[in-house]
Amino acid sequence: MRLNQITLPVSDIPRSKDFYARLGFRLLVDSPHYCRFLAPDGDATFSIHAETPVGTGAVIYLESEDMDADYHRLQAVGFVFETAPRDESWLWREAILRDPDGHRIKLYYAGENRIDPPWRVSPDRH
Repeated sequence: MRLNQITLPVSDIPRSKDFYARLGFRLLVDSPHYCRFLAPDGDATFSIHAETPVGTGAVIYLESEDMDADYHRLQAVGFVFETAPRDESWLWREAILRDPDGHRIKLYYAGENRIDPPWRVSPDRH
């Protein structure tokens, strides 16, 4: 199996569609209650669906090889971040922003630590 699609509940499709398009997602499906996007890099898809109430427990991670440059580029076009880029104890560098419904988005770089952190479970353990 391959994880390919994530759908988030949103309260306002046009507002969220604009936010994710500005973030670099490419619109694939556009309807009054649902939009699907292609990720800015790669072939994973992401969608938004009009629902109420909207929960905000999900966190979206967007990995960038040069996340500091992407952070500054996004700031320059009006995105407001809750945190500036910082190195975390789990060996990832992250900056956090929120979408219009309050979903957290982490712009990050993990390098080899995303798949192979020093505390990784042994491959023979399931």
